[in-house]
Amino acid sequence: MSFPDGGGTAFSALAFLTGGQELTPDMFLVVCPLLFLAGFVDSIAGGGGLISLPAYLAAGLPPHMAVATNKLSSTCGTALTTIRFIRKRLVNLKVALASVITGIAGSYLGAKISLLIPAFILRRILFAVLPAAAFFVLNRKLFKDRGEGRAEPDARTIVTAMASAFVIGIYDGIYGPGTGTFLIIAFTVFAKLSVTSANAQAKVINLTTNITSLAIFLLHGQVVILLGLAAAACNMAGNYAGSGMVMDKGAKIVRPVIIFVLALLLLRLAAGS
Repeated sequence: MSFPDGGGTAFSALAFLTGGQELTPDMFLVVCPLLFLAGFVDSIAGGGGLISLPAYLAAGLPPHMAVATNKLSSTCGTALTTIRFIRKRLVNLKVALASVITGIAGSYLGAKISLLIPAFILRRILFAVLPAAAFFVLNRKLFKDRGEGRAEPDARTIVTAMASAFVIGIYDGIYGPGTGTFLIIAFTVFAKLSVTSANAQAKVINLTTNITSLAIFLLHGQVVILLGLAAAACNMAGNYAGSGMVMDKGAKIVRPVIIFVLALLLLRLAAGS
């Protein structure tokens, strides 16, 4: 089928916005409510991708486009939460930037490792890691608020945060789901940051990696932009609501949501996905 110049341009623009996919109202009805929930959960405890990615798949997107479009909505939601944390002065640039560097290095190394080991081996390791993570979260002596987290961090805190980001970055490169949740736990338990501050530093790392991935997917035309933008609006609304609860309630709201995310990850592992 041929188009006049104007029609051809319009067709190309539509194809770019839809990724060549036929969008239906049902797809938006499936994705948008779940992306609100994903944003809410992610802003509090990380792990929103455990909800958002299956939502895109349930709407009928091919796996590679589901992953790519999920990056668009999650980047927008994470950006909003990060801005809120910055405005509340919960993001410490020394900790965040240093952790971003080691997190990216770890993720790169993890991606290389992923080519060498079967996924089922990592799943078996995680079956042991998840109960340990739950133990740290449920232990009120270890996982607790430590003030507002605005005090200048010492060298030990920065080095511990960098090491945590590097190790969890390796996991992110190999497997990925729940990375934000593990960062919050590590920054709270080992780097001794407050729960809200730990969440804030984790969001900066997540935002950096999301932007990098999104740029690559956009260049390759894999993002269903129209669906992704609608989902992004819902995701941002969920992130806004959730981040407000983190700043108001701290560990009281974060702890149960992290347990929920860990349970979701365990179910995903058990299903062999």
